[in-house]
Amino acid sequence: MLRKQRYKLFVDYFEANQPNAETELNYTNPYELLVAVILSAQCTDKRINQVTPKLFERFPTPEPLAQASVDEVFTYIRSVNYPNNKAKHLVGMAKILVNNFGSIVPSDVIDLQKMPGVGRKTANVIASVIFNAPAMAVDTHVFRVANRLGLTLKAKTPLAVEKQLITYLPKNKIFVAHHWLILHGRYICVARSPKCSICPLSGFCKYFETSLKDKTLI
Repeated sequence: MLRKQRYKLFVDYFEANQPNAETELNYTNPYELLVAVILSAQCTDKRINQVTPKLFERFPTPEPLAQASVDEVFTYIRSVNYPNNKAKHLVGMAKILVNNFGSIVPSDVIDLQKMPGVGRKTANVIASVIFNAPAMAVDTHVFRVANRLGLTLKAKTPLAVEKQLITYLPKNKIFVAHHWLILHGRYICVARSPKCSICPLSGFCKYFETSLKDKTLI
């Protein structure tokens, strides 16, 4: 099967079955999403959603967060992975957001990456979720699913996956395709023992074709 055919089948399926997929992080504005995404590195969305309500109650805008001590922020996020570094990142991010961007989350991925804790992946998340920009954030789920489905070929780095996905996906679908890949990887195409027996994409999945097609699936 040609790769373009796989992309068409992939987009057609999710357009029909999950057209409005979105992040599972809870937020009410761009600032809150930025904080949540920084916290979500190496951590589950479920955990972050348990932590952020009290954090946002104490720091509802960037200004009080910029003035907070790292130690105080730590007390609100101690249950997430790498809380010390993330507390430093949040305070540093807030200071730059206030001083350099007038407390307004920028839409440009280059500007976003000027803030502590905001790498390429986080910047792409903000650009795509908040601004519907054609940016593809590649996390472990996106990396795994794109390679298994055969949407990407010989892509050994997140950047390589990102470039291939952006090249082949319709530009106006890139922002939502990010969520399609994440959610599929989170609930069906899991890292260990992918649920191929119930996967609606197995008919055009390269992993299924090469590894499991002739096996009995449980």
